[in-house]
Amino acid sequence: MDIDVQKLLFEFIGGLGIFLLGIKYMGEGLQKSAGDRLREILDKTTSNPFFGVLAGIIVTILIQSSSGTTVLTVGLVNAGFMTLRQAIGVIMGANVGTTVTAFIIGIDLGEYALPILAIGSFLLFFFKNQKVNNIGQAIFGFGALFFGLKLMSSGMAPLRSLEAFQELTLKMSEHSVLGVVIGTLFTFIVQSSSATIGILQGLFSEGAIELKAALPVLFGDNIGTTITAVLASIGASVAAKRAAYVHVIFNLAGTTVILLLLGFFTNYVDLLQSSLELNPEMTIAFAHGSFNLLNLIIQFPFIGALAWAVTKIIPGDDTIVEYKPKHLDPIFIQQSATLALDQAKAEIIRMGEYSYKGLEETNLYLTTRNQKHSEMSMQIEGALNNLDRRITDYLVELSGESMSELDSAKHTLLMDYVRDIERIGDHFENIIELIDYKISNKVNLTEQAQEDLNNMFDLTIMTVKQSVEVLDEHDREKALAVVQKENQIDKMEREFRKKHIIRMNEGLCTGSAGIVFVDIISNLERIGDHAVNISEAVLYE
Repeated sequence: MDIDVQKLLFEFIGGLGIFLLGIKYMGEGLQKSAGDRLREILDKTTSNPFFGVLAGIIVTILIQSSSGTTVLTVGLVNAGFMTLRQAIGVIMGANVGTTVTAFIIGIDLGEYALPILAIGSFLLFFFKNQKVNNIGQAIFGFGALFFGLKLMSSGMAPLRSLEAFQELTLKMSEHSVLGVVIGTLFTFIVQSSSATIGILQGLFSEGAIELKAALPVLFGDNIGTTITAVLASIGASVAAKRAAYVHVIFNLAGTTVILLLLGFFTNYVDLLQSSLELNPEMTIAFAHGSFNLLNLIIQFPFIGALAWAVTKIIPGDDTIVEYKPKHLDPIFIQQSATLALDQAKAEIIRMGEYSYKGLEETNLYLTTRNQKHSEMSMQIEGALNNLDRRITDYLVELSGESMSELDSAKHTLLMDYVRDIERIGDHFENIIELIDYKISNKVNLTEQAQEDLNNMFDLTIMTVKQSVEVLDEHDREKALAVVQKENQIDKMEREFRKKHIIRMNEGLCTGSAGIVFVDIISNLERIGDHAVNISEAVLYE
């Protein structure tokens, strides 16, 4: 039989592209429809590893990507929202959640793919409502997934009569490790385990591959999907590396155990297929689900051991910035307003320490262009926003209790301090965006402009740091020093603006460089204003 190679390749590659687009669209649509609260789901439902597993399953079903769930989890561990043990539970759950795609594929809707695509398109193009658009996007992705599968399946159908392919599947039946390697490599190339499992379902339904050869490829797909997380963790934090290696160890260990029991597992899948009268696609889906569920059951009791192992493999502190408050004990709200205010003040001082650390990282990003300083600044800015919400909620709850006149005045001041510190974070976030613009548009500052910025940064960082010390120590001398420094910052800003205009007139500085320079010094001047607000409040108490 002659095989039209061009048609085979075009249908397969085109189908794969449409399938991947469908997965992406469906996941994004579901995520938007559910509301962008996935971090919150993970944060609030991971009090222990068991709930972590459930959260991992739910979030992965919503975004249709176990890698996406792992990335979210890494961010939460990095931020101190979640311990490594809780994260391991989420990663285990993500592996189970990703099997839902295979079950969706198992429902043979290929004949209805085009009408489903049409419905999704109508909802996207003929409605202005954002919620309807999100549902339309999910439906469009759902239809694209089946249309892509149909094309891939059509392209792969002739393979069953190709002698070379028959020999390969025979070798995979005899040497299961070869099947694992092929599954791993293919998933690594495509960067989607759902896609490779969809292809496997297509091959199995066309009779191009036997179950005994298909199962090791399926196990390999699960290993291949971990490589994405490993690549993403290169150059990343300790937490990112640990989460990635947990994913690898979990899937490698599971594959090794099931491979040793391959005969029993194959018989089990055969039994499922015959007793439940499953179609070929659903047979692979059940095999995939059973593998991941069995892997979870076997390894769940060893979460502590997994955490210990990756901590030994990758030593270091896995929490860089802690988003969660440390001092806001709700028990004091009813018991003692004075103590509750002291708790809030301690948290505000911690928040203030983050503000000047974020400013230091922003300055380092300007001078080194190293992305890790930008990432650290943005993590700190996220922590400031979270602490702002949590402290404000704590103080609002406290305002419902009876307070002395002195405590009431202190309460008002603390609310002001929180706002000022949070605004400092907003301003250094603005500066980060300006530096990003400078780098991406290849905007060069003159040596004099760079020196002026460094001098103003140094003074602003010192001013913010000292204002936090004023808040902590209640030192009037330091408060006066902060006011003097802020006057210097104002003077610097006026002087540097004039120098910039002179450089512009002399043709030494470009217009885009001037915009970046002026906006940075403007943000630094405003940071000085917020720092002095804190100190002046102490002076006039």
